[in-house]
Amino acid sequence: MSNPLPMAFDFDHAVTAPFRMQPGLRRLAPGARQFSPNRSGTHHLAAKLRVLSSTPLAALMQIEGFDSGPALAAVVAQLAAEHPDAFTALPDGGLQARWLGVAVNGQGDLLPPTDTSSPEVHPCLQALSAEWRLAGLLALALEEDLAIVDGSCAALPWLAVALPSHWAPADKLGRHFAEVHAPVADNRVLVAAGEHLLRMVCGPERWERFVWNITPHALLDQHPGRLVAAQAAGETPAGWPEHADADQLAAMAWFRTERQTFLPLPDLQQAVFTIHVQTHPLCEAVADPRKAALLRAAIATMSPAVLAYRGLASAQARLLAFCDKQAAEP
Repeated sequence: MSNPLPMAFDFDHAVTAPFRMQPGLRRLAPGARQFSPNRSGTHHLAAKLRVLSSTPLAALMQIEGFDSGPALAAVVAQLAAEHPDAFTALPDGGLQARWLGVAVNGQGDLLPPTDTSSPEVHPCLQALSAEWRLAGLLALALEEDLAIVDGSCAALPWLAVALPSHWAPADKLGRHFAEVHAPVADNRVLVAAGEHLLRMVCGPERWERFVWNITPHALLDQHPGRLVAAQAAGETPAGWPEHADADQLAAMAWFRTERQTFLPLPDLQQAVFTIHVQTHPLCEAVADPRKAALLRAAIATMSPAVLAYRGLASAQARLLAFCDKQAAEP
């Protein structure tokens, strides 16, 4: 199902032609929010609960000996400042997620639920070890996934990622920026800028970037293993139907977006990397003819390698035909 909230995505900034795999970083405006609180019953909460209740160690992980405390403290402080109606920072370093009715103290103890507690959240957190409960609460209380970037070694030493986009968090943990982005098609510009980018995002300023794709399903969780299992069970399409025409293909297509931001800890040469995934029906995402024309130009200029990497090679011609039709609408 689609995300009920408006797209946290700057279409004009992110959908450009000729299409290039590039950093696309821009400074966050003063006062701009980086986080989106979850409420009970949302698609993001349901998707994250499925992952953290069944395979939490596939989402929550860190390299041995890494201290995530300062970064998580920065997130807690940012949440309390951005969303005081949804979050309260506890004096001992813990967090109360008011909208979910759940709190974890600074020692990782789960506090008694309130009358408004989301019934699934408390047992999910209770099953986690104490050292991971605050991270688990952040994962469930936010639509965003989180990772910690260590600028001193250009690596990701800590992840809380339940909704990845066709990648497994375990494959990224502790690896250098260049290794993490090695599978990305046409990645020369991105990898070449890696060291400079990490110095920027771990500096004093806040940054954001946007990523997008078109997929044949609306699943927020696209972990490769879990996606294959869902396809094998018939819960989601395995790919683009060969015989669907342009309109039929567009009707089943979803516009998947990510807003990524960086919350810096410059004294530690670290940053908290946030990933906000959303999915919207493609027909709604480009109902505006101007947006359809922008999307058409971007898809038309993707290299064969990028089309294959994004799973769009067999769909490109039909997506272009659909965008042409949309762009011509009065």
